[in-house]
This record gives sequence, C-alpha cells and structure tokens, in this order.
Amino acid sequence: MARRFVTLDVFTATPQAGNPLAVVLDADGLDTAAMQAIAREFNLSETVFVQPPAEAGHRAALRIFTPGRELPFAGHPTVGTAVLLALRDRAEGRGADILVLEETIGRVPCAVAVSGERTGQATFTLPRLPQEGEAAPAAAEIAAVLGLEPGRIGLPGHRPAVFSAGVPFTMVPVADLSTIGAIALDLGRWDAVMTPAAHPNAFVYCRETVEAGHHYHARMFWPGAGIVEDPATGGASAAFAGAIMAFDKPGDGENRFVIEQGYEMGRPSQITLELTVAQGALVSARIGGSAVVISEGVLL
Repeated sequence: MARRFVTLDVFTATPQAGNPLAVVLDADGLDTAAMQAIAREFNLSETVFVQPPAEAGHRAALRIFTPGRELPFAGHPTVGTAVLLALRDRAEGRGADILVLEETIGRVPCAVAVSGERTGQATFTLPRLPQEGEAAPAAAEIAAVLGLEPGRIGLPGHRPAVFSAGVPFTMVPVADLSTIGAIALDLGRWDAVMTPAAHPNAFVYCRETVEAGHHYHARMFWPGAGIVEDPATGGASAAFAGAIMAFDKPGDGENRFVIEQGYEMGRPSQITLELTVAQGALVSARIGGSAVVISEGVLL
C-alpha cells in the first residue's frame, strides 16, 4: 500500500532551518516494527505516524518515533503535525482553530493558525506538567562527557537536574555561549554517565543568547536515541519549564520565554514556552512555534 508522507521544518518559518520532521499519513495498519523501520529510513530526529483518532471530535492519533525508539510525547512532532493537518483542512475548505491530537501520553490540545500555503503556527498545552525526577550525575561527570572544565557547569541559582513532562531530560546549565559552543561529546562514556538510564540525554542551556529578545540558548544531545544533537526539542523545553520554576521562580501570572536552539548546527530554531503561575505554582504550560512544509511524497 502506498502511503503519503510530508516533511516539514519545525520551530521556524524559514525552509532549511529549524528541526526537520517526517509525517506519514495513512499510517493505519502499520505495526510497531514497520514504523520503527520507516523512522530509521527517514533518519530524522522524529517521524510521526498519523492514524484515525479513538475519540470522536479529535483530529488524529499520533505515534512518534526517533530512529532508535518510540516516544510517548514530543514537542516538534506535535507542532509540525498540527500545522500540517491545519493546512490540509484549510485547503479542503474546513478546519478549526483548536485541534486535539491523541498521543501515547494522552490528549494534546493544539491552537493552530495558517499563515500561508505552506506555513502555519501551533501552540499546544502540555498534557503533563513537569516534575523533578532522579538525581542528575555529578557536575564533574557531566563536564567530562561534554568535554568541558567542571567549573563551567552551573549558573547562579541553577544546578544540573532531571525533569520530565512525559520524557525525562537531564538539564545542564552552563556559564555562557562560549562554553556551550565548546562542547565535545565523549560518546564512549555517554550512556554510563548520563541519566536517566533509559533516556541518557542532556539539555544544555545558558542565559546568554545569540539573538536579542530571546531568553535561553540551548543544545540537546541524545546519542542513544539516534539523535547525537537535535536542532529543536519541544519535549525538552516542556521539561525545562520545571527547571525554570525551580530555579528562576517566575512570578504569578503569564510568563513567556523564547528558547533558541540549533544555531551551532546551522538550523536556527525558536521555541516559545508560556507558563501560567498562580501562588508560586505552575498551573499550565504551553509550547509553540512555526512550521513550514518542505516536501511531499509516497512510501511504496
């Protein structure tokens, strides 16, 4: 059976920037092994498989795969697929401002807007608020596998920590842009050092940014999932909301941050993170960004 696919660049409105995504339409009938094989064939950080929703009124059910594993939830696949479905709906003379996508983690409501024949924006509400997990490795161990001096790990008020909003990420604060640009991974020791054991990754960030008006600069590494470095990681940004709450303690009300990522890879990306805080606690959080369609084809 021929199955249509579309690729998009996500967390950007500029082609050949952001994080590439493959979306396989008409995915009903594919089993897990077939989906994993197709994801390895695309060899992008994530590939989405679109299936009919289980619940009436929802737009679609999604399964999300890296080249190495399935994920219960991820940010750039959610944004990219929501934009793609909104574009297709609008081209067919229908559509809604809110799409509900079914992911393994649960329902994910997405606000969508079409801005051109190939571009749009989506903002989704986190299906699960971030929580702190197991202890992160010692700063000296993290520094060693990142190829950095131990004293370059940390920011005032920040420490390495593990947070998860569905997928756990090890948050690694570093001093500045020069430090984040000097990272040289020790892949031979990576899995033995980084936590959690099932998800040995690192979301490395600093407050110094390349572009004015942004709030954090980040790089994300996850070699074991087939993603040595990712240009834009919405799931990690969702988990990062927990670090912002724990260490920066934003005030009550609406708080908006722009995270830039992928600049060292030549794939500049901008991820919007919105936090609603009441009485010092995180009430809700949203991830948003743009996406642009790059190619369409058929899997034979």
